[in-house]
Amino acid sequence: MLHVRLQTMPFPGPNEVALYNGTLDCAKKTIAREGIHGLYKGMAAPLCGVAPIFAISFYGFGLGKQLIRTTDDEQLTPLQLFYAGAFSGIFTTFIMAPGERIKCLLQIQQGDAKPKYKGPTDCVKQLYREGGIRNIYKGTCATLLRDIPASGMYFMTYECLKNWMTPEGGKLGIVPTILAGGCAGIANWIVGMPPDVLKSRLQSAPDGTYKRGIRDVFVLLMKEEGPKALYKGCAPVMLRAFPANAACFLGFEVAMNFLNLVVPSL
Repeated sequence: MLHVRLQTMPFPGPNEVALYNGTLDCAKKTIAREGIHGLYKGMAAPLCGVAPIFAISFYGFGLGKQLIRTTDDEQLTPLQLFYAGAFSGIFTTFIMAPGERIKCLLQIQQGDAKPKYKGPTDCVKQLYREGGIRNIYKGTCATLLRDIPASGMYFMTYECLKNWMTPEGGKLGIVPTILAGGCAGIANWIVGMPPDVLKSRLQSAPDGTYKRGIRDVFVLLMKEEGPKALYKGCAPVMLRAFPANAACFLGFEVAMNFLNLVVPSL
């Protein structure tokens, strides 16, 4: 939530003070105005989609590897792993894009007395009423621009570190899995952060603000704030990225080991 507010806060004029001075200041002001629950505003939509998104993502990566391999035991190069991971990013967009749109709109509501949206369901209803399904999926191209290269880097980093840390003829331990997964999350956001900033601004802006979509967002951002703005909100994202993705890959490896034990022919 904090990174969306930092990404979308208005650029201060010559005699104006920035709305937030950083991650800690954003957290303090959010808690003071809205309480602890304000830090979790807009999380219902992404939480509902997180399980299918990761399932589809891992499936897409596995399918991508199958399409690239010429033999079952072929060892893929880092570039081939990147392509397979990038392929998986296409699969998740149809769930990710509307969830991100709803999340951004709910999170930029600064504890208003009468917020425009009462919750995810109300947000979907109003968006559909104002512009149909296309309005709900606003920012889909921006989401693809983020998720395709970021997913490629995500899976490539994990697989490369996994192969490097796995002893010959042995299995990957818990600590190396955590390290590989956490580093994969960091790598994902190093690549995905700039398009995520553009996506957040596009999806949270009033209709008609950016007539040419993400191109207008980029031009205005460069003109007013410069390249540094492409990494706005980076601190809270990076603080979350390592533990969240370490847990994700640890859970994935545990689940795969369990399935291989129970259903070895799967």
